[in-house]
Amino acid sequence: VEKGVFRKNKRIRTVLKFENVLKVTSKNINQKKNDRFLDFLAIETFKMPDKNYEMNLIFSGDMIIKLIVEAIEVTLDDQGNAWDTKNVPKHKVM
Repeated sequence: VEKGVFRKNKRIRTVLKFENVLKVTSKNINQKKNDRFLDFLAIETFKMPDKNYEMNLIFSGDMIIKLIVEAIEVTLDDQGNAWDTKNVPKHKVM
């Protein structure tokens, strides 16, 4: 792990795959702009009274994808190698 002043900012393209999805909704995402990448920040998960789960995928720019799932089964897969970037994320801490 790179530390200190020699640490470089990196980016990598990643795919998140969810199983057992019952419903999907989104907020502030223009689905007609399918060439745009979303900058993923966090996942919020809540158990619902019906024993399903609500999962909020939070992206920069106040974009959210909400999933209702029967069980939490998620796979994360990096697509290729990371690259150096001069951009430094500046997001509010939740």
